[in-house]
Amino acid sequence: MPPSFTLVDHPLIQHKLTILRRTDTATAQFRQVLREIAFVLGCEATKDLALGEVEIETPLERGNFPYLEGKKLCFVSILRAGNGLIDGLLDLVPSARVGHIGIYRDPETLQAVEYYFKTPDALEERQVIMVDPMLATANTAISAAHRLKEKGARNLKFMCLLAAPEGVEAFSAAHSDIPIIAAALDRELNDHGYILPGLGDAGDRMYGTKG
Repeated sequence: MPPSFTLVDHPLIQHKLTILRRTDTATAQFRQVLREIAFVLGCEATKDLALGEVEIETPLERGNFPYLEGKKLCFVSILRAGNGLIDGLLDLVPSARVGHIGIYRDPETLQAVEYYFKTPDALEERQVIMVDPMLATANTAISAAHRLKEKGARNLKFMCLLAAPEGVEAFSAAHSDIPIIAAALDRELNDHGYILPGLGDAGDRMYGTKG
């Protein structure tokens, strides 16, 4: 794997991922567990945020303590499944701005097709974390990263639940400057571009729809 790839193999994440993979996991539980995993993954994705000091009064004395400074955060959901990770990230950083990129994968060509793009201003001043549960062929993630760079984003990361080796290689080849944070590296893609063993279509399982 390229040096830009980070696998977060925390026991709680691996346990919760197994719940998501199970065919009989109900929609409501799927959403809740996805939110919980996003919170833990978000801790990894934000571990290098710059800290300064602020002087405060505790109940016992006055002192200097760590406080976030520097670039502000922006979470960008790759619609629609990315929204399942956003809630967990906002639990972690409620003040973060949120952007949305609507991109779907054409079922015949497997290429990315954009239909919506809306982000906060001044992306060049923000740490931008793109989120999508799956990094399969990587076509949608590659396209989303290009669009964000066009909008001015310079400090980017990509966070997902599951990644396929093919997707990691393709994304890293296109955007070697963007770190990838994933909860699992699965075996391979099938002929339809789905991750194996995977967990199915994350969007359908989140919203109770069928492909």
